[in-house]
Amino acid sequence: MARERSVLRVGNASGFYGDRFAAVREMLTGGPLDVLTGDYLAELTMLILARDRLKDPSLGYARTFLRQMEECLGLAQERGVRIVVNAGGLNPARLAAELRNLAQRQGLAVAVAHVEGDDLLPRRSELGLPEGLLAANAYLGGFGVAACLAAGAEVVVTGRVTDAALVAGPAIAHFGWTAADLDALAGAVVAGHVLECGAQATGGNYAFFREHDVTRPGFPIAELHADGSSVITKHPGTGGAVTAGTVTAQLLYETGGARYLGPDVTARLDTVRLAEEGPDRVRIDGVRGEAPPPTLKVGLNRLGGHRNEVVFVLTGLDIEAKADLVRRQFLDALPPAAQPAELRWTLARTDHPDAGTEEAASALLRLTARDPDQAKVGRELGKAAVELGLAGYPGFHLTAPPGPGAPYGVFAAAYVDAKVVEYTAVLPDGRRLAVPPAPVTSRPANASEEPKLPDAPPAGPRRRAPLGLVAGARSGDKGGDANLGVWARSEAGWRWLAHTLTVDKLRELLPETADLPVTRHLLPNLRAVNFTLTGLLGEGVAAQHRFDPQAKALGEWLRSRDLDIPEALL
Repeated sequence: MARERSVLRVGNASGFYGDRFAAVREMLTGGPLDVLTGDYLAELTMLILARDRLKDPSLGYARTFLRQMEECLGLAQERGVRIVVNAGGLNPARLAAELRNLAQRQGLAVAVAHVEGDDLLPRRSELGLPEGLLAANAYLGGFGVAACLAAGAEVVVTGRVTDAALVAGPAIAHFGWTAADLDALAGAVVAGHVLECGAQATGGNYAFFREHDVTRPGFPIAELHADGSSVITKHPGTGGAVTAGTVTAQLLYETGGARYLGPDVTARLDTVRLAEEGPDRVRIDGVRGEAPPPTLKVGLNRLGGHRNEVVFVLTGLDIEAKADLVRRQFLDALPPAAQPAELRWTLARTDHPDAGTEEAASALLRLTARDPDQAKVGRELGKAAVELGLAGYPGFHLTAPPGPGAPYGVFAAAYVDAKVVEYTAVLPDGRRLAVPPAPVTSRPANASEEPKLPDAPPAGPRRRAPLGLVAGARSGDKGGDANLGVWARSEAGWRWLAHTLTVDKLRELLPETADLPVTRHLLPNLRAVNFTLTGLLGEGVAAQHRFDPQAKALGEWLRSRDLDIPEALL
């Protein structure tokens, strides 16, 4: 890519497989761009694509992207915008071939490249990975993407690279960075992390959403500079907002402590500095990088068994007694030989006293069943529930008839030596270029040195109020763990938050976490505390372990909890 320009404008048009279809066209027509990226992959997506590939070996990629290119491939070429996406999923070579066929049908000469080597399933035994896997994919870095772009690719398709590599790769190609440019690489990784989830950086899923018009937020853009600093912005006239708050929220999403590990660099999140340059312009600078670890993370997906769910509606009085009756009657009705390996009951007290509608007067009792044998969560389970209909609690009914049960997936992470992964850039002319691992690596310390607490807040009157009046939060999933970041909106709020929201206080406010390992990290530059809640999500999102299996609303639950807050902050 040409390097005479001092700024590289990289936009995003997808944060997940199923994001706004029109975003590609909106980003291409909304203003100037050099590169347009799209993130289509997640832990659950890889399982979905693996099941697609089981049915048809020619599949395994995000077909939505191909349809988007039917509309916009010519437009991107006309405007000189390179496309870099991880939509290749488990089959990047096939998606690249489909794109070439598409270009030919449309009479376009488009240089398409792809990267591969992340798929470790064929090498499972050699690498000591467990049996029974549907997918095993290493998280690759940005240098393969950069090699493709440097060779003239107009479209680069990847499989499982890190989300941030979609931005770091173009920056490496544009500015000519090497593996030794750790600070610059770290800055690009941080910018890539802000962009990766699309509209989450421009007001989507934002704690203080009422302060902005987020009816249809635009997608974000990073203006990258040669030193790795960036400005996060969006096209003029698009909805939402880019503020220090929206950027902070995304920086805390699915991260943990100060060190953000990646295949190209370890970015120090505790060095990130944010500054609002103007409306919808937030500068990120000061990011420091360290050598990456010698291992690559590998996402492992397998089928865990089968699950089913029955939801009983309990209305009016005596909710707890009705729930107890259902449990006793159901267990009595289910033959011992038909008992699933796991039966889990959850009562959601959504009922209100003296309610004005029947729905508002009702609670939900959810029964979740799991077993390796689909028959154990199928007909007999549903039959036992339905047969209680005229013999059960008053007002008995279900939200829906029981289904036959369905398979569920399990996600786990493993780590392999980066040197054993055959990262390859397949250039537009078909040449295969081996991408070497980082030449210098460093095993990260078990924990960064914990920064000093700020000065304690002054004494003064306090009032019982929801935490969300003075703090924002953003939460998400990493396998079976949940991440929960909380930030203050002022320096005074930060002093109070850092001293108040301890691990013990979090466990008190969120009783579901009481018996789990919880780790707290301080990020003073962001005025934030970031928690890792180990095991909250069981075996990951596909296993549907809890009501909110990706912990998306965990932060909003925390913000709704009352505690004693200084009146000066309210």
